[in-house]
Amino acid sequence: MKKAALHNLGCKVNAYETEAMQEMLERAGYEIVPFREGADVYIINTCTVTNIADRKSRQMLHRARKMNPDAVVVAAGCYVQAQKQDVDPCIDIVLGNNRKKDLIRVLEEYEMSGGKDGNREGEPVRDLDNISGTKEYEELSLTRPGDHTRAYIKVQDGCNQFCTYCIIPYARGRVRSRKTEDVVREVEELAANGYCEIVLTGIHLSSYGIDFDGGRHLMDLIRAVHGIEGIRRIRLGSLEPGIVTEEFAEALASLPKMCPHFHLSLQSGCDATLKRMNRRYTSGEYLEKCAILRKHFENPALTTDVIVGFPGETEEEFRQSFAFVDRVDFYETHVFKYSKRKGTKAAAMDSQVSEQVKARRSQEMIELGERKRKAYEESFIGKEVEVLIEEPAEVDGRTVQVGHTKEYMKIALDTEENLKNCVVKVQIENDSQIIH
Repeated sequence: MKKAALHNLGCKVNAYETEAMQEMLERAGYEIVPFREGADVYIINTCTVTNIADRKSRQMLHRARKMNPDAVVVAAGCYVQAQKQDVDPCIDIVLGNNRKKDLIRVLEEYEMSGGKDGNREGEPVRDLDNISGTKEYEELSLTRPGDHTRAYIKVQDGCNQFCTYCIIPYARGRVRSRKTEDVVREVEELAANGYCEIVLTGIHLSSYGIDFDGGRHLMDLIRAVHGIEGIRRIRLGSLEPGIVTEEFAEALASLPKMCPHFHLSLQSGCDATLKRMNRRYTSGEYLEKCAILRKHFENPALTTDVIVGFPGETEEEFRQSFAFVDRVDFYETHVFKYSKRKGTKAAAMDSQVSEQVKARRSQEMIELGERKRKAYEESFIGKEVEVLIEEPAEVDGRTVQVGHTKEYMKIALDTEENLKNCVVKVQIENDSQIIH
């Protein structure tokens, strides 16, 4: 039996695809082993969102080659899709986006052609789609994700936004949505296998269904998943502010399984910076969306991403962004220092910000985010919350059961009883019950 090892880099969509490839390998008779010495095949699902992600992808590919010089090294996903023909010689097979479903076929054809010996001058086998031109949604599915209580489900791929800092539309292509009936079929199987919580994810989730007929269909998909017996929670991946309307929020709030946890991508609280980013909304419009969600949900967890040090960001613009984040009161703020990405408009912009300034601004924003997180969590002290128990853990030398609330706060339940996959009511008496 051949041994295969997989390593994932990047987002939840990548993680879903990596787990789907693992299931394909298992069905084909491969033994899945840890990502270390001894595997016959190494599959690295790469990321290209930043230059750092590119470097990590190359490092993992070289690590695989070093662990077994005779193994087949497969580079899949965004990094090799963006690189196109310019790939590292340590790679045997290049598997682009929309081609991961063909993994087994490509491996079989590679072996039948003689493997390394059959490829002259060590040239890798390339299976790359014209990702910008394809309208095909790549059909992948899972029956048992690695997390045994929560399942991330990919329902959409691609992006049409072309933010000036982002390479992803070039690596993932245009918006392509999965058929609702296929999503429902997968979720039904996951529910039958005991999964209680579903997280709907995509590269640009808010655009789900626009490739069907130009309309927005995310709410229709959510309703379909909500009706599946056995599913107790539905959580959404990152949303764009534009999708949040009174009608959308009211419809979500009418569904008891919906989690009041919304990740609204911000990137900057300064209008001038947002315009250079091509983000297509103002800080004022963003604030209105947060108010709508807070109107229809009681104390929802609003989380976001913020980039500091974007080209041209002056100290005044940073202060505007900082003040805006302070005003919104996010539960969690994921802070990123701007990283120049070759191939994007922002990489060629004037007034690039120094690393020293970016580091200072990042630290300030992170500290603000920590204060806001603590304040949000403290607002739940004395209240009863619903926790989906996921696993036992050791905390301060004692065994506890750990799970998440609907708001995605991580809670420790002081018991050794195995409550995995159970939903329990917990009274939060102090902040020591909330862990990070």
